[in-house]
Amino acid sequence: MGDRPAELARALETLRAQEGVALDVVIVGNGWEPVGLPDWVRTVHLPENVGIPEGRNVAAREARGELIYFYDDDAALPTTDVLARLAAVILSDDEVAVAQPRGADPDGKPSPRRWVPRFDVRDGGKAGPATWFWEAVFMIRRTAFEQVGGWPGRFFFGHEGIDLAWRLVDAGWRIEYVPSIVVHHPATSAARHAIYYRTNARNRVWVARRNLPAPLVPVYLGAWTAVTLARVHDPEALKVWFKGFAEGVRTDAGERRPMSWRTVGRLTRAGRPPVI
Repeated sequence: MGDRPAELARALETLRAQEGVALDVVIVGNGWEPVGLPDWVRTVHLPENVGIPEGRNVAAREARGELIYFYDDDAALPTTDVLARLAAVILSDDEVAVAQPRGADPDGKPSPRRWVPRFDVRDGGKAGPATWFWEAVFMIRRTAFEQVGGWPGRFFFGHEGIDLAWRLVDAGWRIEYVPSIVVHHPATSAARHAIYYRTNARNRVWVARRNLPAPLVPVYLGAWTAVTLARVHDPEALKVWFKGFAEGVRTDAGERRPMSWRTVGRLTRAGRPPVI
């Protein structure tokens, strides 16, 4: 935590250069003390690492403004109009809660599939309504964020985006993917994190238990188990994954608010039925 000072400096430099928006910048030191930062940045020090989603909840409560831009510390804004254009997408339509730009590696490496909220990721994906979004860089309407309860803080790492996205869609909000707006972010594998396979499996179970109608829970979990077995061939990784799955079954997932069948239909018509 706090171990990317050069990247953070670049992130802040390109943030400061944004035009057409008023900024209230908050950095949360999640298990580290944020010091030596510009005087226009406000900071919050959390002595213990509470995880990514809860750290973002802390930042959202501290920051002021009707729109919230969540921004990884190794991301950068390549042009000075990124935030103004994202804000315009949200403010032009009262039903839009989220605007997600297209992520691009600054060195030209291929973008991971998880960055694009589409099954077809060619050319960065098609613009328009989406059923999920990439958590690293996006803008959200504060009223929508607060209405659905913010991030699932107990998740720590992994799948917090799909949890938030499903709750937004169920509340009647729309998510917009805007690939014409580009944000830089290094193309890395989520599996590089030591806790990846455990939290990936546990949180997948929690997402289903928290959000899906009861008949769809086993369908969703069965589908993702099959996907995992097809993708992961390392026996040790699979062992950790199945332990995480069991943890998700036996531990508290938080408040259960199953989406309506109308939302299931809406997600299905949009091309992403909530079973995969």
